[in-house]
Amino acid sequence: MKNVLILLITAVQFLSCNSKKNEEKTNTAATDSTAVKVEKSTVENVLVYEGVLPCADCSGIQTVLKIYQGNGTMEGQKFELSSIYKGKSPEKEFVEKGNFNTERGLENDPDGTIFVLNWDKPVEKQSYYGYLSSDTKKIYMLDRERKIIKSKLNYSLDLKK
Repeated sequence: MKNVLILLITAVQFLSCNSKKNEEKTNTAATDSTAVKVEKSTVENVLVYEGVLPCADCSGIQTVLKIYQGNGTMEGQKFELSSIYKGKSPEKEFVEKGNFNTERGLENDPDGTIFVLNWDKPVEKQSYYGYLSSDTKKIYMLDRERKIIKSKLNYSLDLKK
């Protein structure tokens, strides 16, 4: 009787260890599929604006601004700004990456949006882009006072589809 009891206890312990391993495998698989979903949604939450901005000593600055909206937290809001000075020899690409924050209201449009690039750095390193709520497909480079640059030159980028 004593041997049967010891055998029964050993069998129960063995089976409980295997069920924990199966639970761990199931949790790992769920975590992996969640990671894939998060990665896909992050990729889908990218706004890409492109255009040629004016340049004082070249034929124009080919500019691409990527706004990664991430998971909606401040830490997930990233940007990438790449600039190529056209007509310069050799043409070099400058890439700036960092964090951004948004502000509501652009000029007389209370629903406009301003992107403050490098908001977490000193003011001298920050730059500003914004769009009006009536036309979210065009983003404007803004001056230090967060106003649209009034010029005959084109200081806007268009949303890439």
